[in-house]
Amino acid sequence: MDSLKNGEFSFSNDTIKQDLSLLIQALDSSISGIILTDNQQPDNPIIYCNKAFERITGYRRHEIIGHNCRFLQKEDRNQKERLVLRKAVDDGTECVVEMRNYQKNGTLFWNELYMSPIKDERGNVCYFIGVQNDITRRKKAEQELLHQQSVMEAQIQERTRSLRESEDYLSSIVQTVRESLVVLDPGFKVLSVNDHFLKTFKVTKEETEGKLLYELGNGQWDIVQLKELLESILPTNNPVEEFEVEHDFPHIGKKLMLLNAHRIELEGQYKDRILIAIEDITDRRELERRKDDFLSIASHELKTPLTTIKGYVQVMQRLLPETVSDKFKDILRKTGVYVERLNTLISELLDMSRIQTGNIELHKETFDFDRAIHEAVENIQTATKTHQIIIRGQATNSYTGDESHIVQVINNLLSNAIKYAPESGEVQVYLSRVSNYLKVSVSDKGMGIKIEDQKKIFDRFYRVGDIQQRFPGMGIGLYVCDQIIKNHGGTLWVESEPAQGSTFSFTLPLDERKSDEQ
Repeated sequence: MDSLKNGEFSFSNDTIKQDLSLLIQALDSSISGIILTDNQQPDNPIIYCNKAFERITGYRRHEIIGHNCRFLQKEDRNQKERLVLRKAVDDGTECVVEMRNYQKNGTLFWNELYMSPIKDERGNVCYFIGVQNDITRRKKAEQELLHQQSVMEAQIQERTRSLRESEDYLSSIVQTVRESLVVLDPGFKVLSVNDHFLKTFKVTKEETEGKLLYELGNGQWDIVQLKELLESILPTNNPVEEFEVEHDFPHIGKKLMLLNAHRIELEGQYKDRILIAIEDITDRRELERRKDDFLSIASHELKTPLTTIKGYVQVMQRLLPETVSDKFKDILRKTGVYVERLNTLISELLDMSRIQTGNIELHKETFDFDRAIHEAVENIQTATKTHQIIIRGQATNSYTGDESHIVQVINNLLSNAIKYAPESGEVQVYLSRVSNYLKVSVSDKGMGIKIEDQKKIFDRFYRVGDIQQRFPGMGIGLYVCDQIIKNHGGTLWVESEPAQGSTFSFTLPLDERKSDEQ
């Protein structure tokens, strides 16, 4: 109940909760994307976004929280509007900009952004609120008005003429491509196929061209996943890439295929056609499976004798007589170090094989997250004399997850920071809480990573070319870390520039229900 006390209104908790719920519903009902960023934390991370922001950008909430707004520009970082935004943040003022942003799938959209500071009672800027609208259609209309109709018609005529002149040349190229190619009309009737399609699926042109795709081979191509691609995904006008389809054909057996599909929108003879490229990856996937099986078996077989060797080395170190030479002690110490390195590598191979087969097990228990991170840092600090590890901030003293796996991620990120920044002498670890997520960042001042390599470093066995020459390794550590974080419902990413160092960050949901939804 509301009551009058000392001349002021006092509101009940129910009223406050009702008002807060109404405010959140209002924000989520807005057609404009709305975000809040925390100016009190390093790099001004996003701490709130409404549903319209997710819809406009194509990202889910767990992929947004904790990031700086710049991630929407991807590689397009040279826009002058970014300087306007940066100055507004530095000055604590409002601004309006129009910027090129990119959705999660890479689609460009124009963003009209209104940004304003939120200040406390002392006038200090604590937060920024950003309201964004997708103005792509307006931008396209403006750009189209800049071209004269006569120029556009001339370009279309020239392109049509060039296509007709090049038809025979392009046809010969298509026939030599080592992928099956199919061209469909808007009604999914086969207009043409290349020779590779005919050889792979053991059919003739007479049995394919002019027939409905789903009816080929007495209904062999009436495939549920293929219908989903053509009737649900492709009409969104986005190209379909790496769409995996598995089907058991009566005459040629089970095939695992990767489909890439594009809707061709040209004038004249080639208007509204659908081009499908089919890559048969059956044999390749089988080779990958055999390789994974070999790694798994080899790792298990090596683990037992290596554990025995490690035990013998430890026994020898404890039983060394006092008269033994320093050289022998040093040799034994180095032996222990290399045995431990080999043990770590085999453990990573085992983790990777479990991940690939879906057998990775998470033993979730509630533990003191901050203390676990501090202990991991202390252990790494004890083992290195070349770098100082500085830890700042707090995340939480109560987190439910697999402590050993989380510590494994921290150890890997710290070891990489030390390994790839041999001249810096300092590594920084920052713990924070962003909305209902905890965030951990590990920063170094090392060699950095090129933008084109940042997309691949979490792939298994991928190693950057110049790094591979200078530092040994197999390229599976970051892959394992990424999978561990994903299995906890979180996100792992990197921000880096060559010669400027790297920052690896990950977020984990504090609400376990959020983890289950991912």
